[in-house]
Order: sequence, then C-alpha cells, then structure tokens
Amino acid sequence: MKQIKIDFVSDVSCPWCAIGLKSLEQALAGLQGEIQASVHFQPFELNPQMVPEGEEINEHLLRKYGATLEQLQGTRNAIRERGAALGFTFSVEARDRIYNSFDAHRLLHWAGEQGGSLQRDLKLALFTAYFTEGLNPGDHEVLVARAASVGLDAASAREVLESGRYAAEVRQREAFYNGQGIHSVPSVIVNDRHLIQGGQPPEVFTQALRQIAAQG
Repeated sequence: MKQIKIDFVSDVSCPWCAIGLKSLEQALAGLQGEIQASVHFQPFELNPQMVPEGEEINEHLLRKYGATLEQLQGTRNAIRERGAALGFTFSVEARDRIYNSFDAHRLLHWAGEQGGSLQRDLKLALFTAYFTEGLNPGDHEVLVARAASVGLDAASAREVLESGRYAAEVRQREAFYNGQGIHSVPSVIVNDRHLIQGGQPPEVFTQALRQIAAQG
C-alpha cells in the first residue's frame, strides 16, 4: 500500500473547503487498500482583517467580489447542491455573517498536537457549526463546545483560546503557504510537491491521488 502525506490548506469560513474535504474523504475511502494518507490541516484566512463581530455576508461578498445578488444566489445554490451530494448540509438561511477565524485556527493547531483524528473531527465540527447551524466560528464558547463534542478536553481548549497560545505558530504556517503561492483555498498539497486546488469532485481527487502514488 502506498503511503502519502496530505496538507489540506483551508479556512473554516470557506464553503468550497467543506466541499473539498468531503470530496477528498470520499476519494480516500474508495482508495482503501491502495493508498493510506496522513492528512494535516493547515491554516488559511480568507479575511484576516475581519473584525471580531464579523460583517453582514451579502455586504461583504458584494464588496469583495463585485458580484450581484443574483450571482451570489446562483453560487449558493450550486454549493448547497454539491454539499447535499456529499452528505453535508449548507443552511443558507442560518448563516448571515462572515466572521474572523484566527482563533479557530489556533484551536485546530492544538487539536493536531493531540493526535488521532481529533484535528479532522474538530475541523468538520467547525464547518458544521458555521455552514449548517450559522454559529460564529470565532466565538470562544462555540469553539470550546465543538472541541468537547469531538472528545477534546474543554478546559484545555478554553485555556488555549484565552491564553493566545499558538498565535505565532499559526501565523508562521499562514506565511509559509502564502510564500509557496497559495492564495486561494482549498489547496490540497500531496507529498509536499503536488497541488490539487479547489473543491474538486471525488473522482478528480481519486484520479490525481492514484497518479501521484504511482510516481512513488
């Protein structure tokens, strides 16, 4: 069986990142017996200057991308359909703000140090909190509750958030990937040198991972 390393560079406020993760996991499930992957979640902030209280979502997107409301609705419909096909629910009505995600990345960095699937489980829990339930992924109470829900220690999670721990580590990782030319997410980096970008369908991930694994 081929062993591969995957760095999944993403933001918890990026809908295509949730789609990309579900697609990647579906591809890896279909490759069981052929490929074994270690997946590491790396930080990326779509809106690093976002204020803590966030911003109304339509106002933010219209200004950032210059799209019309009709175009935004079309994109949301496509995202909702893609999510549903992969077993993930995007509840557009529940989500009306964009938030700062830096503290979520600090908590994910800590979760990665705890081993096992805890980092992945927290990542998915934060996607669900924001995209399905419309909760603020920058709110410490939301973050602690989601950490506890996947088996992480709530008191330790709260200490990480309140102390400011891992801020330097997250900034360093963000700067590293920015320096590598990663300016949009999701970016899936395999074995430190192969890039698969965007919320690709499972079959695209399957084909790419097979080709990479075959190269040794």
